[in-house]
Amino acid sequence: MRIVFSFCILLLTAGAALASSEPGDEVVVVYNKRLRQSKEIAEHYAAMRQVPSSQVFGFSMTTNPEMSRAQFHDSLERPLAKKLVRKHLWEIGLRPVPATEDQPARSEPIVVSSKIRYAVLCYGVPYKIAPDLTLKEPGEDKLRPELRRNEAAVDSELALLPLMERHLPLDGPLRNPVYNATNAASIDPTNGVLMVARLDGPSAAIADHLVDKAIEAETRGMWGRAYFDLRDTTAPGYKAGDDMLRDAAAVCERLGFETTVDNQPATFRPGFPMSNIAFYAGWYDENVSGPFTRPKVEFMPGAFAYHLHSFSAANLRSAKLNWVGPLLAKGATISMGCVYEPYLGGTPDIASFTVRFLFSGFSFGEAAYADQRVLSWQTTVVGDPLYRPFGRNLDKLTRRLQERNDPFLQWAYLRLLDLNVAAGKPATDAASILEQLPLTKTSPILSEKLGGLYESLGKPSSAADMFLQALKLDPSPQQRLRLRLTLGSQLPPLNRTAEAYQQYQDALKEMPDYPDKLPIYKRLLFLAQALHKDADVGHYQAKIEQLAFHKGS
Repeated sequence: MRIVFSFCILLLTAGAALASSEPGDEVVVVYNKRLRQSKEIAEHYAAMRQVPSSQVFGFSMTTNPEMSRAQFHDSLERPLAKKLVRKHLWEIGLRPVPATEDQPARSEPIVVSSKIRYAVLCYGVPYKIAPDLTLKEPGEDKLRPELRRNEAAVDSELALLPLMERHLPLDGPLRNPVYNATNAASIDPTNGVLMVARLDGPSAAIADHLVDKAIEAETRGMWGRAYFDLRDTTAPGYKAGDDMLRDAAAVCERLGFETTVDNQPATFRPGFPMSNIAFYAGWYDENVSGPFTRPKVEFMPGAFAYHLHSFSAANLRSAKLNWVGPLLAKGATISMGCVYEPYLGGTPDIASFTVRFLFSGFSFGEAAYADQRVLSWQTTVVGDPLYRPFGRNLDKLTRRLQERNDPFLQWAYLRLLDLNVAAGKPATDAASILEQLPLTKTSPILSEKLGGLYESLGKPSSAADMFLQALKLDPSPQQRLRLRLTLGSQLPPLNRTAEAYQQYQDALKEMPDYPDKLPIYKRLLFLAQALHKDADVGHYQAKIEQLAFHKGS
């Protein structure tokens, strides 16, 4: 066991990120004075992140989710800018700009020094700026027709507050000066960008708990599985969306996350066994669908969830409409989305986000602003921007989990093994480690992993035995479902048809509301015929006909 332990620690050290969380004094917190819950959330966040009370600002704003351009300017943008100057949190100065072919040399106002980098908007602060049809700007006729619009996400507009004195055009998107930044410290007001995120969602309670879940994941680690829902499209104008998601999936797999990629045109089916979600990204349904519509979704503490759709955050405070609100209501900790039509090129670059958040150790806010090609546009960023789950040394984190006998330790070992496999280490080595590791005998996560390794090594009987062992070790409901469905298909070729039959029956007993019963009934009918269970044959034939009738009607 000493050999196994040393091997694991070597891997942990090799994959360690060394960055640390930002101090709270780099944050200003903004709440709506007209809403009591907004102030309470602001005070809770400030206490949890140690934001100085002098950097918590209340402004009187509309309580509607949408505000006019005039309301944005008069009740949020201008008052916040004045506060930052009066509190000496940043300083506006002139910066020389060299001459170009089109313009002479000049000086432009910009933030020349800043003590803050983040702004956190609390539940009750509007998240949309409505279109203003009366606003006419010089040069707007040079924009493509679909970009001659001035509606925007409050977050995205406010992110350019450091450049407010330049009176930037409001029509169309503006280039993000820190897009694809590799140096997190460069994402700063002195480079033109204030990282704006919000504590928001379908209820004040959901918004309030986002920082608590973020801190829990920073303390114990962000663990779980990654799921990606592609469309497998080659259509011009859409392929780029698939490419972003596919690249993000490759990053997750390379960094040691158990990664599932769906290439079907439709989104994940409602009955798909999506367990222990740490990272989800997919597209392209207008409203929340698939496994996320079920009563309980297995989001892990600190989980990121993102669905690419033009209006994914159009109803941020709804638990049923679009995506961002429902994902937060089901337990996600951080998300992003669009409040109005952004067009694909104006959506977050999810591959860029994944690299910076998971590998480079950026905070959520840093990764979210490094992944946006444009600002003054449609993206809202929801969650604690200081959240940095990969900022702790993995060696120290794992030792702490060991000392506390923390249930998340099994996930730490799983990621180590997957890191090795992704780096080209033989599956036999990973299987040997799990065979020697005492935790495997008590961990449903590691037992299932060992079963999967046996399967890849051509040992189906051993794989089935490990899956059965995992079932006995209190797996989550969705992991249990996956194990039963896997065994149902793998046991018959091993002449264990009766066991397979029982697995399908148990799956239905444990989940009477399971939404995809038809495929299971068809398998049960086939197995009942093979086992000569004549009474059951009639029963499942009737179930199949009943479901087919309801589907047809």
